[in-house]
Amino acid sequence: MISFVKCGIIGWGLEIFWTGFQSLRQGDGHLTGHSSLWMFPIYGMAAAIGPVYQILKPLNIFFRGLIYMMCIFSVEYITGFLLREMNLCPWDYSQAAWNVDGLIRLDYAPLWFIAGLLFEWILCRL
Repeated sequence: MISFVKCGIIGWGLEIFWTGFQSLRQGDGHLTGHSSLWMFPIYGMAAAIGPVYQILKPLNIFFRGLIYMMCIFSVEYITGFLLREMNLCPWDYSQAAWNVDGLIRLDYAPLWFIAGLLFEWILCRL
């Protein structure tokens, strides 16, 4: 439970930082970041990286990062689909060039690769 809460809070923080940074790129110097309460349990699911790491530990960092990235994409797609069915999805990537059904952005692959390894480090190495 502690890992779930830790991942939820860290995920929120990263998302708020990311959206604040994106506002700067759009010319808004206020650096206003935002998130949704729905994102806390979604980011909290990154706690599963802890037990998965025990299985993946023999693999090199590149393959672990790829597996985490694919898992994050899967969770993002599934949770986005379910939330969208209830008209509650807080994100819509349909305007992005590399989107899949408006639910995931393939150009975010490097970010999710790094995020997976960051959560691994926080959960298993700190």
